[in-house]
Amino acid sequence: MSTARTVRTVLGDIPPELLGVCDSHDHLFLRSPQLPGQELDDPVAAEAELRAFTAAGGRALVQWTPHGMGRGGAALAPLSRATGVHLVAATGLHQAAHYDEAVLSALYRGDTLAALFVEELTTGLREPDGPAGVRAGLIKVAGGYHGLDGHARRVMTAAAEAQHATGAPIAVHHELGTGAPEVLDLLCRQLGVPPERVILGHLNRFPDLRLHRQAAESGAFIALDGPSRANHATDHHLLDTVEALVAAGHGGQLLLGGDTTTRAARGAPGPPYLVGGLADRITREFGAALTARLLTANPARAFAAPWA
Repeated sequence: MSTARTVRTVLGDIPPELLGVCDSHDHLFLRSPQLPGQELDDPVAAEAELRAFTAAGGRALVQWTPHGMGRGGAALAPLSRATGVHLVAATGLHQAAHYDEAVLSALYRGDTLAALFVEELTTGLREPDGPAGVRAGLIKVAGGYHGLDGHARRVMTAAAEAQHATGAPIAVHHELGTGAPEVLDLLCRQLGVPPERVILGHLNRFPDLRLHRQAAESGAFIALDGPSRANHATDHHLLDTVEALVAAGHGGQLLLGGDTTTRAARGAPGPPYLVGGLADRITREFGAALTARLLTANPARAFAAPWA
């Protein structure tokens, strides 16, 4: 494994200092049986979103859509070239409810799951999701509500194996912001993933500042995401969460993301708001240095890896 760290984008590896202002958790493409009729599957709309994002100051976007959920692999590289936005794709799997049972059964056989993740990180996204050579730059996994089921444990075990083989970061969906202690226990204590290689998503949907501090004390990154979700405890607790974690000494572990997951939420407010309106609020409250840390310096560390 190399000692030099780079961010693996869909156009190739780049030095972390070139990543720029980053939406650390979002979706340009996504499909799930849990969201019928709300598919994100339009490259034209995705390009318009990215152009608005760059106009607001954005330079990079990390898509957490994993394998088998319509991540738009064939469109990602052309979109990155057309807009100039650095795009990072994901491998991994979401909760079992987002997949057909037969698909999961096939992936479960032997070491297929870990091998899939390694292949997509080092060789290219497996068809039909993308062309050869477009590689993932992180592994997406998901927990359940206040715990982990058998599927989550199986996927996280495979993700840990792939992380050890490649150095890739692991990004975690927490259902309604819960289950972080269980995730950290499995990934870090039992499976040996370095905490600084783990990104905990959605914790601000469960506005328990004690839980947030406990999770941050592990050394993991905390992705405060979800401005597109008015029905979750996101925006109206975000500044309090940032203030508490910075005061506790964890400002270097915080990331910001939009997490647009449905067609109805696209553009309302979307990634442009994250690096525009929300960034302006953070700057007014805490100063430009913290905004730059959350949107630029921290993502450059979180998504850079010493790739095998």
